[in-house]
Amino acid sequence: MGDKLRIAVGIMGNASSALLYASPILTFSTIIKKKSTLEFSYIPYIVALLNSLLYTWYGLPIVSHGWENIPLITVNGLGVLLESSFVLVYLWFVSPRGKVKVAALTLTVLALFVAAALISAFLLHNHHKRKIFVGSIGLVTSVALYGAPLVAVKQVIQTKSVEYMPFYLSFFTLLASCCWAIYGLLSHDVFIMSPNWVGILLAILQLMVYWKYKERGIVEDSNKWDLEKNQENQKQMQQMGS
Repeated sequence: MGDKLRIAVGIMGNASSALLYASPILTFSTIIKKKSTLEFSYIPYIVALLNSLLYTWYGLPIVSHGWENIPLITVNGLGVLLESSFVLVYLWFVSPRGKVKVAALTLTVLALFVAAALISAFLLHNHHKRKIFVGSIGLVTSVALYGAPLVAVKQVIQTKSVEYMPFYLSFFTLLASCCWAIYGLLSHDVFIMSPNWVGILLAILQLMVYWKYKERGIVEDSNKWDLEKNQENQKQMQQMGS
C-alpha cells in the first residue's frame, strides 16, 4: 500500500512539475513575439536547468538504489529539455552585453553539474555516499530555484506591477512542491522532502504578493480611466462653452 501510494503521488508530482516546467512557454512566446527579453529575469531558468540535471542524475541507478526514483528521472529529463530551450531563446533575444552574462552563468552551472556527476560516479563508491553528496547539492539548488522568483517579487514591490511575475509559475510551483514534499515524506528521503517544504512557503509568499499588487493594479487602472474620462468631459464642456 505504501509503495502504491508513493508511486501515485510521484505520478501527480510528474504532472504538476511538467506544468511547472511548461508554464514559462507563455512568457517566452511574448519574448519571441516582441523580439526582446523585456524585463524578464533569466536566473530562474538557469537555476531550473541545473536543478533538473542534478535530480535526473540523482534518480538514476548510479546514485539511487535501482529504479526507486524513476519519477524523478522522467519529469526532470523533461525539465532539462524545456529549460535548455528557454535559455537558448533568451540568449537569442537578449542584448549583446546580456548574452555574456547569460552564457557565463549557464556555463558555470553546467560545469558544476559535470563536476558533481564525475565526483559521485568515480570518487564515491556506494549509493549512500552518492545520495548524500548529490542530494546535498540538489537541496541547495532546489532552494535557490524556489527562491529565484524572489527577484521578480522585489521588482513587483518596486514597480507595483505584476507584469513580470507570471502567475502560473508561482501557482504550479506550489502544486509541484506539495506533491514532491509528500513523495519525499513517503520515501523517507530528506533530499526530496526538505527543499519542497521551502518551495511551498516561498510559493505562498509569491502568490500573496501577486494577489496584493494585482488588485492594486486594477484599482490604479480604474482610477486612471476615471481621470481620463473626467478630463474628456471637461474638454467637451469647454468646447460647448466656447
